[in-house]
Amino acid sequence: MILLQGNFPGHKTATTSYVTRRQVEIPLNCTEYTRTGKCPGNYPTSADDDQEREGGATCPEYFRWIHEDLRPWAHTGITKEMVERAKKTANFKLVIIGGKAYVETYQKAFQTRDAFMVWGILQLLRRYPGKVPDLELMFDCVDWPVVKAVDHTGPNATDPPPLFRYCADDATLDIVFPDWSFWGWPEVNIKPWERLLGELKEGNKKTTWTKREPHAYWKGNLAVAETRQDLLKCNLSQSHDWNARLYAQDWISESRQGFKKSDLASQCNHRFKIYIEGSAWSVSEKYILSCDSVTLVVTPRYYDFFTRGLRPVHHYWPIKEDDKCRSIKFSVDWGNSHKKKAQEIGKAASDFIQEELKMEYVYDYMFHLLSSYAKLLRYKPSVSDKAVELCAESMVCKARGLEKKFMMDSMVKAPSNTNPCTLPPPYDPPSLHSHLRRKESSILQVELWEKKYWEKQSAQ
Repeated sequence: MILLQGNFPGHKTATTSYVTRRQVEIPLNCTEYTRTGKCPGNYPTSADDDQEREGGATCPEYFRWIHEDLRPWAHTGITKEMVERAKKTANFKLVIIGGKAYVETYQKAFQTRDAFMVWGILQLLRRYPGKVPDLELMFDCVDWPVVKAVDHTGPNATDPPPLFRYCADDATLDIVFPDWSFWGWPEVNIKPWERLLGELKEGNKKTTWTKREPHAYWKGNLAVAETRQDLLKCNLSQSHDWNARLYAQDWISESRQGFKKSDLASQCNHRFKIYIEGSAWSVSEKYILSCDSVTLVVTPRYYDFFTRGLRPVHHYWPIKEDDKCRSIKFSVDWGNSHKKKAQEIGKAASDFIQEELKMEYVYDYMFHLLSSYAKLLRYKPSVSDKAVELCAESMVCKARGLEKKFMMDSMVKAPSNTNPCTLPPPYDPPSLHSHLRRKESSILQVELWEKKYWEKQSAQ
């Protein structure tokens, strides 16, 4: 269906200097797919109106890390042999040729992680038809990174295999990519990000910061990490009040009760919220940061694609991993004594989430990462006999329940009216060093304040 649109935001009608633009809505035809079992041949695979599209603004600062994540292959390029070595732990291989996606599955991922990850990539192709270059990559849907930098260092070392996943750390070279939950997580009833982001914004308005509970809140799955079990020692007890209110999340029980107590948009009731990693990084961070609460981040080991854009004392408050209770106690006392600054930190974090992590930037990050990766390939991608072409119909038409609902809710209906944002240049060594030094300095400053706080407490 072709829609003539001249009055949507950012564009002018035909009476002005702007050209009225055609927007082609991409149909979803389950009847035809059920009959033929084949993906439609009429998907737009190119954008013929690029000259009429608005140019994209400069991407958020954290996009600069794309250059750093691909630096291990900047001089060598990426060969087919390197990609095949990444197969060892991969859940699937993705091939994009001519704007179409083909997937070869090696092993099923936990829950529907792989399905919603592929779904997200299909939506990128619908958003920017013909813009994503041909490529071939391996994707691992497990939490923790596996490509150790030390194994690929030295004169006789092999080049690292390029392996995409959700997080990495300073000792690994895995390529970080937006996680599946941006398109929904049906097993725990977490809605697609675009819709949830609006609900979080509205939920945030229900209780102003000063009227919220003056404690630090956390609720999560204890079983996935010892550090979370250790955190529970900071809970309110007869002998101690560490200013923390901590709760174990039982997802099995919650599922049976219809997820009535796990609505994320209804959890902005405390002045402080704690983020702590699970078995690796946790998808919960973006939800916690969106509340206007001061996010207390227990020293993380891992990073995902956007968290390197966060600055301590500006977007969050750092908490010592090896002295959690005292660190939480100090941070809450400090925030309740410095309400203006505490509110500024909470607002900076939620503004970051609402403005720099909106869905269009998630897609643009994917676009720039995949485009930059494709430029490094030293061979022509090809589709194996075991690969299957995937499209919206092949996934959503056979889906059921929340899986189907979340796919429908997150489906890109038409190509974007704007080009992707403009990728900022890489850091030069001095600016990168300065960036990391400022972050470290801010954390050390908080540790010094905390040290003085406890010295004063001991002296009383």
